[in-house]
Amino acid sequence: MKNLATILLLVLLPISGTYGQTFKITGKVVDEQNQVIPYANILLLKATDSTFVQGSSANEEGFFELLEVEPNLYLLQASYVGRGSEPRALDIKKDVSLGALIIPMESNELDEVVVTAQRPKLQRLPDRLVFSVENTVVSQGTSWDILKNTPGVIVNQDNLMIRGQNAAVYLNDRKVQLSGQEVQDLLQGLSGTNIKSVEVIANPPARYDAEGGPILNIVTSKNIIPGYKGSVNGTFTQAVFPKYSIGTSHYYKTDKLNLFANYTINPQKKVNKTKKGINFIDDTNSIFSVWDTDYNQTDRSQSQNASFILDYDFDDRNSLNVTSNLLFNLDQEQQTLLSNEIRNAQAQLDSTFTTQNNANMDHTNLAFDLTYVHKLKKPGAQILANGHYTYFNGETFQRLASDYFDADGNFLRDFGFDSETDQNIQIFTGQVDYSTPIGNASFESGVKYSSIYSENNLDFFNFNGSSNTVDASLSDEYTYDEKVYAAYMSFVKNWEKWSMKLGVRGELTKAKGISETLDQVNTQDFFEPFPSLYVLYSPSDKHSFSFDYGRNINRPKYDDLNPFRFFYNENDFEEGNPGLRPSFSNNFNFNYTLNSEYFFDVYYRDNGRNIAYLVFQDNDNQTLVELKQNVLESKSYGLDFTLSKSILNPWFLYAYTSLFHEEETFLAEESGNVPFTNEVNGVYAYLGNYLTLSKDGTFTGEVAATYISQFLFGSYVSDEQFNLTLGLRKTLFDNKIVLSLAAEDILEQYVPTYRSQYLNQDNFYRRRPETQFIRFGFTYNFGNFRLEDNERGIDKNERDRLQSQN
Repeated sequence: MKNLATILLLVLLPISGTYGQTFKITGKVVDEQNQVIPYANILLLKATDSTFVQGSSANEEGFFELLEVEPNLYLLQASYVGRGSEPRALDIKKDVSLGALIIPMESNELDEVVVTAQRPKLQRLPDRLVFSVENTVVSQGTSWDILKNTPGVIVNQDNLMIRGQNAAVYLNDRKVQLSGQEVQDLLQGLSGTNIKSVEVIANPPARYDAEGGPILNIVTSKNIIPGYKGSVNGTFTQAVFPKYSIGTSHYYKTDKLNLFANYTINPQKKVNKTKKGINFIDDTNSIFSVWDTDYNQTDRSQSQNASFILDYDFDDRNSLNVTSNLLFNLDQEQQTLLSNEIRNAQAQLDSTFTTQNNANMDHTNLAFDLTYVHKLKKPGAQILANGHYTYFNGETFQRLASDYFDADGNFLRDFGFDSETDQNIQIFTGQVDYSTPIGNASFESGVKYSSIYSENNLDFFNFNGSSNTVDASLSDEYTYDEKVYAAYMSFVKNWEKWSMKLGVRGELTKAKGISETLDQVNTQDFFEPFPSLYVLYSPSDKHSFSFDYGRNINRPKYDDLNPFRFFYNENDFEEGNPGLRPSFSNNFNFNYTLNSEYFFDVYYRDNGRNIAYLVFQDNDNQTLVELKQNVLESKSYGLDFTLSKSILNPWFLYAYTSLFHEEETFLAEESGNVPFTNEVNGVYAYLGNYLTLSKDGTFTGEVAATYISQFLFGSYVSDEQFNLTLGLRKTLFDNKIVLSLAAEDILEQYVPTYRSQYLNQDNFYRRRPETQFIRFGFTYNFGNFRLEDNERGIDKNERDRLQSQN
């Protein structure tokens, strides 16, 4: 009860404030030749997070006025048919009569369709970095391409990472409710032309769940023109195997109703070749057996995704949103052929074995969201209520068979088994948020309840032969039940050259995991506070300094808690860990920005008992097990430098360099349980060149290079990797047809080796997926194709802990 009282206190804290005096902003909109621009859009945004406050339109003489503007720090911008003036910072304390807002109007506009590539921009706000890409060369790829090119984002094995942590992806401040490969598939089908900006939130504020680490929030353009818009898009990719995807999107908007529907099918056949090696070490620290294994894995899948979104405005103060997403991937086939050579200390062949591992998988992921927003009479105040439901089902059937031979190729023995797994996960969340301005400040608070139930079954059967590592007792039934009660509040204050944001979130967690075979029950019952602080100081237009701090939690994914084993062969398997515990991190960042072109970041992060990916080799039984485990301690720090600058009129350069140190200390379970610290000093560098190759801006290109010296991945350390990519994009017939061509990993150097080498442990793997490919893309827009979409994601952190099996 004490914990619940603490939560309620956070939300029901008395709020006092008075309705302050309001003011008026007036001005005029012209082009660079001082010609009047009639009917231009006028937008007033919060300076802290660029959220919309109010808007208006200029009259036929170009004049405009904004009324009842409360004292605060704002950004004011005029836009017309896609072009915008430079945002003007205003500290409103009295009526303001501006001079002219100038919108550049170049001669190559095509009847309200903007094709001129502008320059990407970076803006430092108190709690995030905003990468503006609308109508730029950067936006000409997919949403996935934009995220890969966003400042501070590192791509590691197709994971989007910020300062060594996996980043959660949001659409319009709502969580994308898919995981792993599913997120990548979705974003590769979402055109970047509808993306306004990407927000990099290294330390999420209190309104976000304390779990999840850094956030990449994709902000899409908003609806302006009523009407209908449709598109058909497709890609053809030539890697080892050819692949294609086909999708269609449809938008319809009236004054009150906004509909979006999308369907995408993505059949794929891909190969993943892996080389794995293990040096087994005896008590004298000498190698007595060397295992070299080649994996040749072929995946066949036909992922399909359907989305439906409805927005309805009852009136100016009440609106409803319904969002539904269905992703299913049925009849997946995964065939793995494994060949292994075992040699003695003198490198003489001792024996060999081959394994054929076939798996068939069905996955279904359904999400449903309902959101209601009520705007209060007080300007800027509102209440938001949201309910969410997720259903996930995953079924896998695995058939494994191994044959063993001596050095002369004579048959020794065989071994095999079948396994069948079934996983059902149901997630329900409900939340209420309240926000209101208080004079020249603002206040936000809310409560959230989440319930997660996971039921898992694993059966082993049809054994043939004998094994020291696999038996029928590995069959198990595992259930996991988790409930989280949360509340938060935050306060934002702006004055002159300063901006400050304070927040705190409290979460009460109750969870229970039960393994029938292990006869083991693991429980969690704790309350934790998560404070956050952001301070921004801008002494002039050229200089800004900021500091932020945040505390977060990292909860284990549901599959990581599941004690089941997935076998590559009888001596090499992955295993769940029901004993995992949440870990807590403290993040500190100091940033300096010069002229909105040069960005310097210094950060330090204490990850505490972080959940890490560890691998242990049992030298006695000659097995290798991979699992997640809480480390003893973990920390990282570094210096990041970003350059965002236009070199020449058609050439924009973006460069990002990170010098970092990472270390984790864990128990070496197969080395006498002694603590061992794994650490690296690394360099990450990205250089992106965005080119406008035609005068009218319809032909654009990109040349990008990525380099990583080494990277820490649990008990593994990767060696260096380099990626060179090229891209071209051409729009035709007033943007109705878009053609693109991209080449990835041209030098085939983006495949690192991961090695775990310490004490009596020495193993490595080098996975070579189809990183080298050429992709051709085609999009046809029809209807009122200038209409912007209303795509949204679903803000449910719990779903991110679903493990993708693609």
